Amino acid sequence: MKKYLAFDVGGTSVKYAVVNEEGGVSSSNKFKTPDTLEKIQQTALDELLEKMYQEIENVAHEYQDVEGIALSMPGAVDSDGGIIYGSSAIDYIHGPNIKEDLKQRLNKDVEFENDANCAALAEVWKGVACHENDCCFIVSGTGIGGAVIKDRHVHHGNALHGGEFGYMIMRYDQDEKKYYTWSDDGSTVAVTKRVAKELGVDYHTLDGKEVFDQADNNEVYKKYVDEYYRTLAMGIYNLQYAYDPSMIIIGGAISSRSDLLDKVNEQLDIIFSQLTHAHVRPNIKVCQFGNDANLIGATYHYIQRH
Repeated sequence: MKKYLAFDVGGTSVKYAVVNEEGGVSSSNKFKTPDTLEKIQQTALDELLEKMYQEIENVAHEYQDVEGIALSMPGAVDSDGGIIYGSSAIDYIHGPNIKEDLKQRLNKDVEFENDANCAALAEVWKGVACHENDCCFIVSGTGIGGAVIKDRHVHHGNALHGGEFGYMIMRYDQDEKKYYTWSDDGSTVAVTKRVAKELGVDYHTLDGKEVFDQADNNEVYKKYVDEYYRTLAMGIYNLQYAYDPSMIIIGGAISSRSDLLDKVNEQLDIIFSQLTHAHVRPNIKVCQFGNDANLIGATYHYIQRH
């Protein structure tokens, strides 16, 4: 059975594992992501990138029998060109041709894809969307991200921003003369900040999970948790009618909540009761894979390209 070495590059650590052609994960481990510097100096960034390459090379030398290297990366990933555009918590990965650099150093084929896209591909390959061709994947956490899947492949878009649902405008405040995006209004952090503002406390002193857990017992918590689910339902409704996918999958930290689908469907019931011309109800699912999603999806992306 063919095996691949997959890396999930994050701001704090780089997870890696051997993933076989059936999506099975083994030999999982991780190393610390080389620190990003506050003071941006090109020579320092080059040194950090070299350190990252060296760590990956050290791991790859332990797994010589793999077919190739698959990476999940933050940012606007150009899978064809090998360059990561945009910005992320890891400054030094933006600009260099990482794909070509690693290919030369490791003497293996290398493929990489954006992390949210990888999470979506994991669901399409072996998860809840394994029988779907066209779907959307929403990542709800400190912000809103996502992915668009067309014919079981990632739709990157003209500017590599396909699936950046967090930029969608969800509200205009007439008093403030200000637009608010889905990330502004619909992230779990936004809930905590609004609760803290109304209670007059520092939001860092609040536990976001507790706010959601205790929403039925606290009027202020409930007010903003309900607003979160309302915003999530609005976004899902908009995606359904903009793209018409056969499934919309919710991932991110919120996906671990057992009441998530019930809460979203309650809000969708209200929407459909008012917008009686709308008859296509979104098919919503919660993601199947947790910490291994990006590794599995990166591997599937590699297999698709080979």
